[in-house]
Parts: sequence; structure tokens; C-alpha cells
Amino acid sequence: MALVTGAGRGIGAALCIHLARNGFHVVPADIDAANADKVAASLGDGHLARAVDVADEAAVTALFDDVETRIGPVGVLICAAGLLLLPGGARPLIADLQLDTWERSFAVNARGAFLCSREWLRRRNALPVEHGRAVFFGSVAAQLGGYRSSAAYIAAKAAVMGYAKAFAREAAPLGMTANVIAPGLIDTEMLRSTVTGSGALAVAAQSIPLGRIGTVQDVVAAVSYLLSPAAAYITGSVIDVNGGYRMQ
Repeated sequence: MALVTGAGRGIGAALCIHLARNGFHVVPADIDAANADKVAASLGDGHLARAVDVADEAAVTALFDDVETRIGPVGVLICAAGLLLLPGGARPLIADLQLDTWERSFAVNARGAFLCSREWLRRRNALPVEHGRAVFFGSVAAQLGGYRSSAAYIAAKAAVMGYAKAFAREAAPLGMTANVIAPGLIDTEMLRSTVTGSGALAVAAQSIPLGRIGTVQDVVAAVSYLLSPAAAYITGSVIDVNGGYRMQ
């Protein structure tokens, strides 16, 4: 069974479709209940949508209680919930950044990943699963200091990328892996919310060595690999999906 947070749209929704097509019972979880329901309905029978605020500790615990009672232990956890927070992708200077903006970014982007994965690890300590997989989402913004993102988003995603390594180390004795996908410029509603001109994405694509903006299917392919037996010996790693936008 696979639990996907941030499943109501974009990358999260595409991952739910991929997982369902590959035989998983999928729980699309999102703060927007209507969006989660739409995704679950598109998957066919046997899939369970749930509304959850991943920044709410009690809500996360209740989510796991519910789905594990109804379906069984979560074997795959994908923490895709995230937000840029500011309208139009505004990027205030640090000197102008409000504390509530900083804290809300960390609440969803970092605390949400922590709460969901901590709950999953607690339950897998009590009831192990075979070939458990966790996938977190970082960002090229955190790797570059992101001129396209606010410091609050950059810092929160950097926190996730560091946390995932610690999580991978603690999950390893259970035979479970944990890795991070760091997307670059991916054509999603979130990315489009940051641009103002009709040709802005085409201009941005010129800075990418492969010459195009990424698609959600590019990200799905990377996650699919991490969930496969071929990636059984990979953990604590960051997989860049950015078309060469950042190379190391």
C-alpha cells in the first residue's frame, strides 16, 4: 500500500496514477479533500482518498490509524506535500521576510515530511514491511540558493534533504530505504504560479542544458526507479531531476 501526501495535483497526483497502474493500493492524501477525492476516483476501485494537514501532528496520526486499519500497513510513503506560499511566487529579501511566512513554509515543507515519516517509522518498528520505501522531495532551489524561490522555501527544502539522510540511516536496519528527489523546473501549477509572462517558461528553458522544462512524468520515472528492486541498495541519496540545470 502506498500513501502519497500532496496528492491532489501535479507531481503527487501523477505519482498516484503511476502507483495504481502498477498494482498498489493508493491513498491520495491532501489538505484539499475535493482534489484528493478526484484523484482517488480517477484511479478506479480500491483506493482511499483522505484529507490531511501534514503539519498537524494529531491529524497525521489519525491518518495512519485510519488507513492501516482499513487497508493494512503502509509500505511506500511519498512525502510530496509542499508549497511556495507567497502569491505569484514572490521572493522577498531576507530583510523583508515575515516570521509567519518562514514558519508556514517550514510547517508544510519540513515539519509535514517529519511528522509523516516519523509516524511511518514508528509503525514499521512495531510491524515491519518487506521492501519499505520512503521518498522525500527537496528542490534544486535548496541546492543552488534558488534565485527563483524565497529563503523560507529554500531553507525548508534544505532541511528536508538533510533530514532524509538521518531518516535513511535509522530506517536501514528495517530493510527500508529513504531517498530524495530534487526537481528542477518542472511544468506544474506550482511553477506556473511563479511566472508572469506568457514566454517566461520558454526563456527559462534556455538555461537548461537539455533545452526544456521538465514534466511530471520525468519526476514519476525517477520515483518509479527508487521504488523498484533495482534501487534496493540505494538509500540516503538525492536524485536530481533537473535536465542538467545543476550538475555536481
